[in-house]
Amino acid sequence: MDGPLIEFFRAARSAGLRVSPAESIDAVRAVQVVGWEDRCALHDTLALVMAKTVEEKRQFDECFDLFFRRQGFRGEAPTPGEDGDAPDAGSPAAGEAEGAGGAGSELGRMLLEGDQAGLAAAMEAAAQEAGIRNIAVFTQVNLFARRILERMGLNALDREIRALAGTPQGDRLARAREMLREQARDLVQQNLLLFAKGETERWRERMLAESRLTSIDRRDHERMRILVRAMARRLAVQYGRNRKRDRRGQLDIRRTLRRNMAWDAIPFLTIWKQEVIDKPKLVVLCDVSGSVAALAQFLLMFLYALKEALSGLRAFAFAGELIEVSEILERQPIEKAITEIMTKVGFGSSNYGNSLADFSNGFLSILDRQSTVIILGDGRGNRTDPRVPILQDIANRSKGVIWLNPEPRTLWGTGDSDMLRYAPHCRVTAVCATLAQLERIITDLLKDAR
Repeated sequence: MDGPLIEFFRAARSAGLRVSPAESIDAVRAVQVVGWEDRCALHDTLALVMAKTVEEKRQFDECFDLFFRRQGFRGEAPTPGEDGDAPDAGSPAAGEAEGAGGAGSELGRMLLEGDQAGLAAAMEAAAQEAGIRNIAVFTQVNLFARRILERMGLNALDREIRALAGTPQGDRLARAREMLREQARDLVQQNLLLFAKGETERWRERMLAESRLTSIDRRDHERMRILVRAMARRLAVQYGRNRKRDRRGQLDIRRTLRRNMAWDAIPFLTIWKQEVIDKPKLVVLCDVSGSVAALAQFLLMFLYALKEALSGLRAFAFAGELIEVSEILERQPIEKAITEIMTKVGFGSSNYGNSLADFSNGFLSILDRQSTVIILGDGRGNRTDPRVPILQDIANRSKGVIWLNPEPRTLWGTGDSDMLRYAPHCRVTAVCATLAQLERIITDLLKDAR
């Protein structure tokens, strides 16, 4: 009785439910009490044990309905006695089928008699033998469907159909074979949704995270937004609270003595001096010209989702000129805010020298030794004056400048690129073309906060 439940737990975990071993044991014991006869009672019992949040209850309902769904075979096979049934023993057609070695096969008999219960049971057994629970990706659907049919006796059925070619019975078996193929594919698709959905989603997310942000298809933008928010939440939980780090080389004598008063101040439990790790303050300058607009949108979304981990964030966007966009991003949903920013200043030709001058003239005073300046852009100013001394002044006033460039390093300094002029004044220069690279860079920045 526990076998189907174990498979159901696997399917539930694949669907996103958090089912611990203890909860699995509780579920098995609960089912032993209520039994399997009443579907509603079984559903409610498992839901009480396994689903803990509103979202998990929705996921549980979908998984339960899919796992315990058993649909009958579609269509009606002809019943014995109809015109065109199997030829009498001794007839030429019967002799040919006998000679082919396929006449009277068990699978052919069930198809002609319309034994849907027998076909369903045979397909379930064949699926178990084929290891259908191990399906991992959608490209395996045809492979597992073929394995199931072969274990049901497809080869013998094919020989029988060839032997009866041109007869009503042969035509009927050929049509039933196609119906059987569809049923096998449906069963495999059902198990793919049950046991591979989670792995498929994780594989797709890994591929998107490693794909260049400038080449992400528009249909994947919503999924990318979900990934960005998830990454930001993960980092915010890890770095959002004020943290302290032990300085293991310096003993805090007063706290150690106070902690060990119960042992006459003998320092059994030592306490070391600690230093507070402050949340970093970021100033972000995003190039939103046509060449890096897609990457800039994801960076703004990522950093604003991180606001729990940051004590202050000032965001600026530029192409030919620079404007502050912090207030726009604060008062509107992120998607609408990005649209407004791109309408105001995006998709133009970039002019880094002019944009740095705009920042220096209007916002240089916001920088202090706790501020980290992040610049996102390819450093291509369309052969305008790069105004490198302004970047040097920004670096001197701040904790440091981090430049994220979506281009490979081999292209830095080629054509109208001024990256090799800017790089000496940056604490970090890094290639940042994918979401995975962006997460690594921001993680390192938060780790290095002092």
